[in-house]
Amino acid sequence: METIEQLLRKKDRTVWSVHPNATVYEAIELMALKEIGALAVVENDQLAGMLSERDYARNVVLKGRSSRDTVVREIMTPPELRVRPDYTVEECMEMMTEERVRHLPVMDGDRLLGIVSIGDLVKSVISEQQFMIRQLEQYIGG
Repeated sequence: METIEQLLRKKDRTVWSVHPNATVYEAIELMALKEIGALAVVENDQLAGMLSERDYARNVVLKGRSSRDTVVREIMTPPELRVRPDYTVEECMEMMTEERVRHLPVMDGDRLLGIVSIGDLVKSVISEQQFMIRQLEQYIGG
């Protein structure tokens, strides 16, 4: 099974982030521009949390708040949930399923290396399965 470090080497490692004092509107605007579903919330070069479209929907839209008047700090998810580069794709999928999240920050100590999404993990699993199928077909076909 592929590790998160191996997965990160294959994908765009740009980490889009927002400051905790930015407005939710600014954060959602950046997510839309970059076509992503979550942002790292970074303050003083440290991960302060994560902000996802789900956080926005549940904590701004459903509560009748204004995205222009609400700051990211008020609705972000705290950074307790994180993974190391040596975690496997399978371990991360299990964590995402149990915790009901779609994005995980990848940390090396206090350094943010990247963010993996459920889509990244599914692509990895599919790729690994396709490789295995090809290997089996070659073995059977001689």
